[in-house]
Amino acid sequence: MVLFRKPEEAEFSMVTDHGLRRPSNVEAMQHQHRKSVSNKGLTGASALTVRQSIFPITLVTILFFLWGFAYGLLDVLNAKFQNSLGITAAKAGGLQGAYFGAYLIGPPTYSGWIVRKFGYRWTFIAGLSIYGVGALMFWPSAVYRSFGGFCGSLFIVGSGLSTLETSANPFIATCGPPRLSEFRLELSQSFQAIGSVVAPLLASRVFFKETDDADLSNVQWTYLGIAAFVFLLAVVFYFAPIPEVTDADMALQAEQSSGLTGYMDKPLKKQYKLFFGVIAQFCYVGAQVGVAAQFIKYSVESAKISDAAGSDRYAIGQGLFAIGRFAAAGLMMVVKPRWVLLVFMTGVMIFIAAAMGIQGEGGVAMLSLVLFFESCVFPTIFTLSIRGLGRHTKRGSSWIVAAVSGGALFPALTGLAADHMDYHRAMCVPLIGFFVAFAFPIYLNTVCAKELDGFRESKIGYQDEDGLAMGDVKHEERRVSIMHEEKGVLPTEKENAY
Repeated sequence: MVLFRKPEEAEFSMVTDHGLRRPSNVEAMQHQHRKSVSNKGLTGASALTVRQSIFPITLVTILFFLWGFAYGLLDVLNAKFQNSLGITAAKAGGLQGAYFGAYLIGPPTYSGWIVRKFGYRWTFIAGLSIYGVGALMFWPSAVYRSFGGFCGSLFIVGSGLSTLETSANPFIATCGPPRLSEFRLELSQSFQAIGSVVAPLLASRVFFKETDDADLSNVQWTYLGIAAFVFLLAVVFYFAPIPEVTDADMALQAEQSSGLTGYMDKPLKKQYKLFFGVIAQFCYVGAQVGVAAQFIKYSVESAKISDAAGSDRYAIGQGLFAIGRFAAAGLMMVVKPRWVLLVFMTGVMIFIAAAMGIQGEGGVAMLSLVLFFESCVFPTIFTLSIRGLGRHTKRGSSWIVAAVSGGALFPALTGLAADHMDYHRAMCVPLIGFFVAFAFPIYLNTVCAKELDGFRESKIGYQDEDGLAMGDVKHEERRVSIMHEEKGVLPTEKENAY
């Protein structure tokens, strides 16, 4: 960004972009680009209001539900394939490896490139298309009863969903007033949690009700329906009014907030908060998936109940997870997100340690509370990590999404520990992951507090007494015009001077 020597030059720069008038937020909503948008150009979307952002955020929230639905089906399909194909539990774990392994490859390579090169709209469409192809691939995999085919299909589905997350997470975080960034993503991801709860219930009561263990026909039809839906959704996203928020817009927004945040443009290699966030996210997601993968077996061992009863306990835990996300979203309206993250991570640490030492239903209850406190961690780490990245926002976001690949590592390590010890002591593996992630909110609350609180106090995207969005070019033009009138200089005279 350019630093100006004179205050007058700084004032004029706020309404221009390389000598041209900056687009306004109204223009950002009116010119919904179906072609690719330069990531280095301003679109006017840096100062979108709450009202302008409601529809596109609602549409993208549907994607979070889809992600949660696919994730919720994973464990059910794992068990179904294991019974139907007569494979071992270790081999069935390859499904999780295929799904989460896609996150390691996509976001830092092709997914990240697509979102930077073509923008959010085309990344949504690409992700949905890949997801749809993966869903279609389940049909021949089921016909030939090929476990390798199922793994390959799930890898393609994971590739599509990771591409969607590479665009959906930063889009929700940046589409609207910056002070509500954490709230928006937390609320949208709450519907992902609902999808994770709904999917197993539908699977057990609709998709696989009264079917033989060897019958995979319902799997075929289920994924055929999903494929049709996501291809239709890709068409909807082509025509939907989705504003494009570029890295240039985020750089402008960060500069406008610099008086509150102390923002200074830095090269990517010096974005230490981002790097710490990637590590924390990798360890957290791995630990979360490790707990989820072993929850039922833990319940059977601890409470001496059946697998079916353990599944019921897990459903309760998932319900608590969904409730926790909505609760955290509400808290973020009145409490600083960095504090919310610290409190919830503290709860995770306390109850995972308690779950290791308590037997019976009490142990199951402790592990269920771990799921409750896990609820807000992923989206809050994401939004706080990309705060102040400016021109590096999209690249940094793709790295944090890639950290979801931790889910391919920790479940295997947790299962290996359970084979050599028991499921209670095996929770030491997720505990280690949570411990690393716990260091991140401590870092945020001690080192990055001023920066994060500055964005929290920003009024960009909120309307002033004249009904103009603060931070928008029309607001800046009005402010500069008033200053010129006070000095007795007409705006046109000022512009001619440049």
